[in-house]
Amino acid sequence: MRLFLTASCLALSLAAAPVFAQNSAPQPQPIVDIVPAARDIAFPGVMTLEVDATDIDRAIFSMKQTIPVPPEARTAGRFTLLYPQWLPGNHAPRGEIEKLVGLKFSANGKPLAWQRDSLDVNAFHITVPSGAREVVANFQFVSPTAANQGRVVVAPKMMNLRWNNVSLYPAGYFARNIPVDAIVTWPTGWQAGSAMRAKRSSNSSGGAKIAYERVDFDTLVDSPMFAGAHFKSWPLSDKVTLNVVADAPEFLAATPDQIEAHKRLVTEAEHLFGVRHYDRYDFLLSLSDEMSGIGIEHHRSSENGVGTGYFTDWAKGPGSRNLLPHEMTHSWNGKHRRPQGIWSPDFRQPSRDDLLWVYEGQTQFWGYVLGARSGLFSYQETLDAFANIAAGLDRRTGREWRPLVDTAHDPIIAARRPKGWASWQRSEDYYNEGMLVWLEADQIIRRESGNTRSLQDFARSFFGGREGDWGVVTYELPDVVGALNAVQPYDWQAFLQSRVYQVTTEAPKQGLVLGGYELVYVAEPSAYIRSGEAASGASDLSHSIGLVVEKDGKIAQVIWGSSAFDAGMTVGDQITGVGGRDYSAEMLKAAVASTSQGGKVELLVKRGKRYRETTLSYTGGLRYPALRKTGQGETGLDRLLAPQTR
Repeated sequence: MRLFLTASCLALSLAAAPVFAQNSAPQPQPIVDIVPAARDIAFPGVMTLEVDATDIDRAIFSMKQTIPVPPEARTAGRFTLLYPQWLPGNHAPRGEIEKLVGLKFSANGKPLAWQRDSLDVNAFHITVPSGAREVVANFQFVSPTAANQGRVVVAPKMMNLRWNNVSLYPAGYFARNIPVDAIVTWPTGWQAGSAMRAKRSSNSSGGAKIAYERVDFDTLVDSPMFAGAHFKSWPLSDKVTLNVVADAPEFLAATPDQIEAHKRLVTEAEHLFGVRHYDRYDFLLSLSDEMSGIGIEHHRSSENGVGTGYFTDWAKGPGSRNLLPHEMTHSWNGKHRRPQGIWSPDFRQPSRDDLLWVYEGQTQFWGYVLGARSGLFSYQETLDAFANIAAGLDRRTGREWRPLVDTAHDPIIAARRPKGWASWQRSEDYYNEGMLVWLEADQIIRRESGNTRSLQDFARSFFGGREGDWGVVTYELPDVVGALNAVQPYDWQAFLQSRVYQVTTEAPKQGLVLGGYELVYVAEPSAYIRSGEAASGASDLSHSIGLVVEKDGKIAQVIWGSSAFDAGMTVGDQITGVGGRDYSAEMLKAAVASTSQGGKVELLVKRGKRYRETTLSYTGGLRYPALRKTGQGETGLDRLLAPQTR
């Protein structure tokens, strides 16, 4: 009987098994890219791009673009135009192709049909009629009117015109070889700042039409514009200008001391690198609570968007004052010297971001150093920032499984969206952890050379070159290692391998130690932390119970492995009560502080429509990071942050 049942089961099993040979089974077809590859040859003609930027109420840009048809396209009968997608400084495909609307092409006054490429949705194929010498494109860019649509670039009194949003370019050519004449009609009375310069202007009832100097398409995309009704410029040197646009004129009230600090920034930066990779440089700075913020580098300018209090709230803390030093440093690191995998002949080739820990990490390092040397950050504010950064990176438990180099792919992987478990997932740590790696490298060079050399010698040799050269020189990892060894012989390959390419158990804090300081935790937050909490409205308790809590009690972050994590708390939960009373930040901090004397953190937590009582298993009291000096006299970190030009 047992044998019969076994055989029966086997028969049923065989009968139920799928017979794959009876299913239809397609085979893949080769994927053929029909978009012409970029070639390093001259484009035969000059594009003209006219932008109407006067529709500020609806935040719509309207364009007319005239594009010469190359001889080979006339012969083939097909012309391909591209919309910029892989944008420098974004480290990911950030082109907003979905906002390009109303696209129509014509030649000799007659409409032309177009077809979007099925493989590359940023490519448009046009059938060119015989005898056509140019194609005219008419289209609009419907910029976001709310933050949930993307970055808001038009506000009632200002705008950020980014050429990659409002232009097409011909496939088959390096972007640097395509000449462009750009013309913009601005709202009446508005002024604009850019690395580009006007060559003629005219006024009409519709606004002010400005024709700009001819540039290549690569330079055009690298030369965004800030314009507005409330605009002011300050010369910072013979070649550098600070252009500021604000929601209202009172926010432009910079003091002489504040402008002097920005002048010192330029002086210190140019002294650091030894040469200037620009014929002129324009800081573009928006002070707005209506237009979205930004921080993007360009070779001869930078886009910087912060809140309205940049000048007027100066005394409340450094706020965003490390932004301009960071972005200016990119003129040397990231724009002139650029990883080979990040440089591209056009805006279609994907970026390979493995060396962002150099591109962004060392820029972050010099940004903080220049902030301190110029006085945009005080010495103590810089130390407090370093402490906060190092301690925060120590909470990145994800380093146990994910090496620093892998975070360089985050702009593509995560598209800079918020992360629920950032401490375990890790984020774009190549910025701040990269900074700590370069801080350690600086202190090693100082130690090994007997304080005769530093990372500044590397900066001058590696990012230097010819005065005024705003071309691009690429590099790979061996070039970085070789340049370090030329400054100071050391096993830099092994150093970088361990810090960047391997998993670790803690943040690389040895640079602080070599610099004469150590990371400690104290019960009172520094002025730097207090100013940050005041600006954000959040309470950072990540170093104690493992929470960052917003003003209304909503949890913004839970540190993986912390007491809050062990209690089952997660992002999106809301603390509604502390110790049997209504939630407030003060009540929560008092409860955490009491744990050092045997108290408890008892919380009422809401998730959706449900409430639960939670007691955190924690006994350490309030903990905030700080740096304590261990060295005697002037230490390596002291020397690094000291002004070099006064």
